[in-house]
Formats: sequence, C-alpha cells, structure tokens
Amino acid sequence: MPRTFSLLNLRTVIVVAALAAPLGLPDLHAQETTALPDAPGARRVLTAQAQAPPPPSSAPQAPSVSKALPQAITLEQALELAKLNNPTLRANDTLVSQNKAQEITANLRPNPVLQWDTQFLPLFAPSLWSDSNYWETQAQYDVGIGYLFERGKKRQHRLDAAKSATSVTEAQVTDAQRTTLASASQLFVAALLAKSNLEFAEGLLDSYRKTVALSQEQFKAGAMSRNDLLKIQLQQLQFESDANAARLAKIQALASLRQFLGFDSVPADYDVAGNLAYEPVTLRLEDLQARALNNRPDLQAAQRTVVASESQVGLAKANGKVDLNVTFDYTRLNQSNLGAFYFSVPLAIFNKNQGEIARTQYAVTQSQFQQKAAEQQVLTDVRNSYEALRSGEKVVQLFDQGYLDQATQSLDITKFSYEHGAASLLDFLDAERSYRSTQLSYRQALASYMTALEQLRQAVGSRNLQ
Repeated sequence: MPRTFSLLNLRTVIVVAALAAPLGLPDLHAQETTALPDAPGARRVLTAQAQAPPPPSSAPQAPSVSKALPQAITLEQALELAKLNNPTLRANDTLVSQNKAQEITANLRPNPVLQWDTQFLPLFAPSLWSDSNYWETQAQYDVGIGYLFERGKKRQHRLDAAKSATSVTEAQVTDAQRTTLASASQLFVAALLAKSNLEFAEGLLDSYRKTVALSQEQFKAGAMSRNDLLKIQLQQLQFESDANAARLAKIQALASLRQFLGFDSVPADYDVAGNLAYEPVTLRLEDLQARALNNRPDLQAAQRTVVASESQVGLAKANGKVDLNVTFDYTRLNQSNLGAFYFSVPLAIFNKNQGEIARTQYAVTQSQFQQKAAEQQVLTDVRNSYEALRSGEKVVQLFDQGYLDQATQSLDITKFSYEHGAASLLDFLDAERSYRSTQLSYRQALASYMTALEQLRQAVGSRNLQ
C-alpha cells in the first residue's frame, strides 16, 4: 500500500532543536496517512504546506486569524470552463456552423429565369407611336419562363460533399479541443506545483524566522557564539529568496492558466484546488494504442477526409454531365396568342470536366496516404507518452522507496548530533538544505509525472485510462 502525503501533514523538518538544546530551535512534526484500502490503484498525494511548529513555552501563542480564500477550482472544473469559455474553442465552434450553412447552399435548386420582350418598336417612325392599330397588329410581345434541369444528380452530390466537409470540420474542431484541454490540464499541474512550492517555502520561511528569533535569545544569554548567529541569520536570505521566487511562479502559472480558461470565467484572485498525486496506469501499451486508434479526433478527421475526397470525385463526375435548359414563351402577335417551347443542351465534345475528375481522384490517393500517416503518428504519440510516463513513475518511486526517508533520517541524525555537540552548525544547516532540496525535487517529480499523464491522455484521446 503506497503512502499518502498530505500538504498540511507532510514532514517538513527545517531546523531541529528543542528548547532544552543549546540553540533552542523549534521542530516541525511529520504525519503520514494511508490511502483507502478499497481504492483500486492507490494514489500518492503530496502537498507542501509546512505544519506550524509548536511555539516555545516562554512565548505566548498568537491567535489564528481566518482569511477568506479566493475561489478555487479543480482540474475537472478547469477543463469544463475551458470548453465553455476558451476564445479559441469558441471561435472553432463557428466553423461547424459555417459548414452547415454551406450544406444549405449546396442543396439549393437552380432559380427559374423569367424573361420578357417587345419587338418591332417604331423607333424611326414617330408617327406610329400614336397609332393604336399598329400596336395591336404589328408589335410583338413575349413573356417566357425557363428552368435549368441539372443532370447527373448534381444537387445530391453537392450535398454529400458539403456534409462530408462538415464531418471533417467537426473532427478537426474536436481535435482542437483535445489539444487545448491538454494544454490547460498541463498548465493546471504547473499551477499546482507552484502553489505547493509556495506553501512549502512560506512554511520554511515562517519556521526559520522563529529559529532566528530563538537564536538571538540564545546569543543574548551567552549560549551561542556570534559567528553561529550570523550564519543562521544569513541562511534566512535563502528562505526569503525561495519564497519570493515561488510567489512569482504561482502568479505566472495562474495567469497562464486563466488565459486558457477565459478571463471572464474565473476571478482575478482565483486559485487552484487539488494535490500533486501519483495515479498508476495499469493498461498496457497495446491497449492504449488500440484505444487511441478509436478515439483520436485527428485520425478521425483523416479518415473522414478520405470519404470527403471520394464525394468530390462523385461531384466532379456529376459536373461532367451536361444540363438541359427548358424555356416556355408566350407570344402576343397580330391579336393572336401563341406559345413556344425552347430546349438547349451543350454538346459534351471537348469539355467533359476531365481535369477536375482526374484531380479529385489523385486527391483521394493523397488523403489515403495522409490517413496512414495519421495512424502512424497516433501510435508514435502514444508510445512516446507511455514511455515518458513510465520514466516519471520510476523517479517518483525512487523518492518514495528510499530517498525521502534517507533525507529525513539524515536530518534527524544531524539534529541529534548537533544537540549533543557531535556535529557543527554547518553540518546541521547542510542537512537542512539537503532535506529541503529533496522535498522540492520530489514535488517536481510528481508534477512531471502528472504532466506526462496528461500528455498520455492527450495522445490516447481520452481522459479515462483505466
């Protein structure tokens, strides 16, 4: 059963001494919890807030002040906000609507043509303009209506081609959502790491400030040399620098994440909620690759492009069929009502749309090769992400199976030796620095593992990897 580390209960020993020891330095306490036994694939969770050390008996304890925390969002909430409010995704959604509008255009029938004319006007005989007999017996009036009858099922082929293009666009929009959400999830992990590092650094700084204060009291009492006091005071600069750097990193991480969520979706002082956690993936590489071949929207887009290309071939062949134009004319001549039908059709002797038919057939071959390339890219992406995940998992396990305990034991031993005069102050401070470095490295290892996990989810095209 892997151990579960809590942000509020993580062992964050910084300076080790008891009030009875020469320096009277406070100690930080460690506490471990265990994952639920019935949870499949136990999760190792780490957060980095140092537990406040108990104040010395001589100093009164300050009352705690509760502060209103800013709105905090989880990873799943962040992804939902990105789906709803990310400007890029919102813009991509309009592409599908644009394609559906093109389907309407493709399904339209030709408009009928209305035409009329008046012939034999007496332009050069002005006297006849007032002769009513001339207008009744000599002038001719025509009114006609014509319609283009499309042959070769052109309208059906246009509609099929438009629907195929819409299907491709839908897959492309889904793929854009996949990549955007993957970037958002990785930024969320980066924000979690920055938050964890900040809480850890602030906890260290707060505890070390108490250490400096107690050391000054020891110096005034003659229990510490001025040289040792200066070394302890100078060490505080490192804690101050770490806290400032961690604070800046968190601000930048939250700002980058907010850009993907949409600026209006969260307040300016929002925060992230969650823990750096280790989630084992039990599926084999082959299973993940098979799932990716079914789920990846970019591969689906490539597959639909083949269908769309084939529909373009059908449309090109249909456009090679000549259309029939039929017109009916009504004529008023010499007080007679006459009618006439006109039929016209181009002779398909030279232009049979041969070039467009050949081009679309080559486009089908091109799309088939692109589909094959997309399949290979999917398999490669899954394998690279899977191997990166396993590599990160080994690093996390190295910390969990030995290095964390070794850093703790080293600090405890040095503390004991320093309290009994068998180790110098420099040895103690060096052990404390090693412990801090190990804890920060462990947090980074967990964040790298979680980032690799998000990359694997992106490669598979599904967030469910169990």
